[in-house]
Amino acid sequence: MKSWVLLFACNLMWALQFTCIKLVEDKVGPLFTVWGPMFIATVLLCPLVCAEAKNRPAMEVPASGTHSFRSNLWLYGLLVLLGVFPGQMLITWGTRWTLASNAALISLTLPACTALMAFVFLGERMTWVRWVSFALAIVGVVMCSGRDFAGFDLNRSNVLGNGLILLGNLGSAFYNSYGKKALERHSPLRMLFYTYVGMLVLMLPFVIAQERDVFSRMPEFTARTWIGLGLLAFFHNFLSMVLFLKALKVLHAIQAALSNYLIFAFGVPIAVVWLGERLTPLGMAGGLLVLGSTLLITIWEDLRRVPAPA
Repeated sequence: MKSWVLLFACNLMWALQFTCIKLVEDKVGPLFTVWGPMFIATVLLCPLVCAEAKNRPAMEVPASGTHSFRSNLWLYGLLVLLGVFPGQMLITWGTRWTLASNAALISLTLPACTALMAFVFLGERMTWVRWVSFALAIVGVVMCSGRDFAGFDLNRSNVLGNGLILLGNLGSAFYNSYGKKALERHSPLRMLFYTYVGMLVLMLPFVIAQERDVFSRMPEFTARTWIGLGLLAFFHNFLSMVLFLKALKVLHAIQAALSNYLIFAFGVPIAVVWLGERLTPLGMAGGLLVLGSTLLITIWEDLRRVPAPA
């Protein structure tokens, strides 16, 4: 149950992502929107990784000792190139180039993408409970997004942004599923640290080449810009990922992916507070249905695994 509480908290933090990107887009380019918060998150991870190594120096010896440096480099290279980069960079680019309603609706593909990746790379299967939860969640999201469907725009000016978000979801799905192989070798903190360092090294030449002027323009950043960058750094890139990887070590990737529908349940009240949108009865009912679908796959599957008393 602790793992599910962590997932609930993660989805609440992830619900802020699109809003934060919009908060900073007038002052910061897409490359620094990813690189800057990730750099701060990596700095925040350093003392945690060092403390973990100091307090439990032998925790990784049985698992990682059987893998060579080249094997670990290959694993984390794949996670960075096929997982973190598209999951962060392409979604950021796509969100800037398309409508918010498009971005929200296309992100519904994440659980299906994760189920596919988990089936291909991890051999996980979809139980009937997960299929029912999947269907209920889709119905709930449709109810929450009824107004967005009416404004869903797929004209040529938005096709590129929509395609980038879809590819970004595939990257996130790959990281969520294939990342479990890294968790067999290293702790969640170390896995996150390694992938972030790889991402920073990969992106730094592009940031310097394309957006190096952002460093000289930092004094011009508004409070809105700093709030957006701060939320992306601490909640989206740091705290949410630490909690998510701890939960993923216990739960199936498919279960974790289905909980992502909570982003929409949390996104409704966030939109009310931040954007002044009106909460409709249909939206409230849809949010409750999404919550119910998530409870179904959490509590019901946990109860089914508990052995009956003799």
